[in-house]
Amino acid sequence: MNKQLLQPGSIVVVGASNNVHKPGGAILRNLISGGYKGRLCGVNPKETEVQGVTAYANVRDVPDTDLAILAIPAALCPEAVEVLAGGKQTRAFIILSAGFGEETPEGALLEQQILNTVNRYGASLIGPNCIGLLNVWHHSVFTQPIPNLNPQGVDLISGSGATAVFILESAVVKGLQFNSVWSVGNARQIGVEDVLQYMNETFNPETDSDIKLIYMESIRDPDRMLFHASSLIRKGCKIAAIKAGSSESGSRAASSHTGAIAGSDAAVEALFRKAGIVRCFSREELTTVGCIFTLPKLRGRNFAIVTHAGGPGVMLTDALSKGGLNVPKLEGPVADELKAKLFPGASVSNPIDILATGTPGQLSTVIDYCENRFGNIDAVLAIFGTPGLVTMFDTYEVLHQKMLTGKKPIFPVLPSINTAGKEVAEFLKKGHVNFADEVTLGTALSRIMNASCPAAGEIELFGVDVPDIRRIIDSIPGNGYITPDYVQDLLKSAGIPLVGEFVSDVKTDVLAFAQHTGFPVVAKVVGPVHKSDVGGVALNITGKQHLALEFDRMMQIPDAKAVMVQPMLKGTELFIGAKYEEKFGHVVLCGLGGIFVEALKDVSSGLAPLSYEEAYSMIRSLRAYRIIQGTRGQKGVNEDKFAEIIVRLSTLLRFATEIKEMDINPLLATEKDVIAVDARIRIEK
Repeated sequence: MNKQLLQPGSIVVVGASNNVHKPGGAILRNLISGGYKGRLCGVNPKETEVQGVTAYANVRDVPDTDLAILAIPAALCPEAVEVLAGGKQTRAFIILSAGFGEETPEGALLEQQILNTVNRYGASLIGPNCIGLLNVWHHSVFTQPIPNLNPQGVDLISGSGATAVFILESAVVKGLQFNSVWSVGNARQIGVEDVLQYMNETFNPETDSDIKLIYMESIRDPDRMLFHASSLIRKGCKIAAIKAGSSESGSRAASSHTGAIAGSDAAVEALFRKAGIVRCFSREELTTVGCIFTLPKLRGRNFAIVTHAGGPGVMLTDALSKGGLNVPKLEGPVADELKAKLFPGASVSNPIDILATGTPGQLSTVIDYCENRFGNIDAVLAIFGTPGLVTMFDTYEVLHQKMLTGKKPIFPVLPSINTAGKEVAEFLKKGHVNFADEVTLGTALSRIMNASCPAAGEIELFGVDVPDIRRIIDSIPGNGYITPDYVQDLLKSAGIPLVGEFVSDVKTDVLAFAQHTGFPVVAKVVGPVHKSDVGGVALNITGKQHLALEFDRMMQIPDAKAVMVQPMLKGTELFIGAKYEEKFGHVVLCGLGGIFVEALKDVSSGLAPLSYEEAYSMIRSLRAYRIIQGTRGQKGVNEDKFAEIIVRLSTLLRFATEIKEMDINPLLATEKDVIAVDARIRIEK
């Protein structure tokens, strides 16, 4: 990125047109209507003037120019770039044209030719195949809408031009303002990670926007994205992103539970968790999260819902509760005092329903009580629309004033954007945002409140014997699934507690171990990968005769090499797994164990190495977390021990990159301890 791209003193539009329905005409129109103050000219072989600006017949005729915007056929672009960079001192290019590497191999060659030229001259390149770049200095996009721009608005970075337009459409109706919009297109030189790096390295908290929204379809450099995103967040920025599409790695056949569920999406989830990025899954979610970012920071998870319509209040309560946020009941003398100030029939239990006949003055009173009298409220959600019988100017003025003066955030949900369109527009003109849909707001609030902070960079080494891990890995012959003795040695070196076990193909030795350890025991076949699928697991074996029969049966299973016997333990079954993802590193998964892993796919992911904070975040984001806590009279499990094993496993993986896939399933967990019962590890050297 250079000044010629961001703040050009002169711009030439190659392919400029009087027809604003063509990219070259539309972008020139947007530059002019956006008030660009530098020298502006065009290239059009048939015109001497286009939309009131001077036009030249050929790029060879234009004066020296900082930035060139190309809206001409792909085949003509390499020569134009060479002429402008070599003869006109042009050091920034935005190429709108399609027909490059996204379409054909021949197009990819044209793209490479352009890249070689701009790199040779030290120029910046946006595109090709993009909608352009929009900032407060120049509106170099050919699309609509053009949002309200100010230096404290949102920065949007998009890998897709069309999606950037649709995100702007979604944002504009909410009142969200922008500082810049980057459409990187094919990202031949400047991609999403490059823009993030520039924003991080030049970030000035006094002058720069602290909100970044991202839409991306590929993560080319996960390490760079992680570094610069987490650095920006530590500097006070807020980042939300959509990662669309999944790579081939997510659908490959896999030989373990982890491999079956740890695709590229789990890697993205893990990366975002580690960086502190709020992950979104739709344009509406992304722009809603962006609007929330513009409001005062939430200090707690307790919300008051104030409305004159019962249904939306109930739906919002459901959305918040589903996301682990609270709508606490309001009762007692203060609640009774507030109820007395409202019309008969009003409810103050939360949601606070002031009825359709409620007045702006009553709304003001309710907000004052939430601000000053109810200590268990951290923010107010105000849902107010109209059936068309009254205007809403006075009501929205109350919200405006309370948002200016209150200490607790107020989230306006104004759904009547048609019926009360003028009132909503007036409210947005005052610099506010609007959340027209209460459920989308509730979901977005949950995503923000449940997002992680950027992880610390240190590796947790306590209790992990790294030299021993390396000695074991180096001593393992060949590739593939390793034998149980190596698995046990690796887990012991990482400080992961294991149930005692014995492996042998000699029946008398197996029986002797069981007699010594005490019945009941568990027997498992050694050899086949999926033991349960081939009848290779027998539980609750109560005596020697029973075990002898199971030993004989299991040794008849195809590929059986031996039988493993363990004491029969009881507890909640948990699961930890890991898979190496190209470019990302090891993705660590956790969840409920046994058959639930693949049946429910309720797992959360993290990127090794993990901190304790990340491990707790993974555990607490599980839908089954209530089982881990203990529910319906059942005791919970030792969450601290579970987190400790997750962290230690991630450290093991950091120093044993040869491990490509592994499961510990199940871990048996009680309120006192968590012990690994069965594990398998696949290595590639």
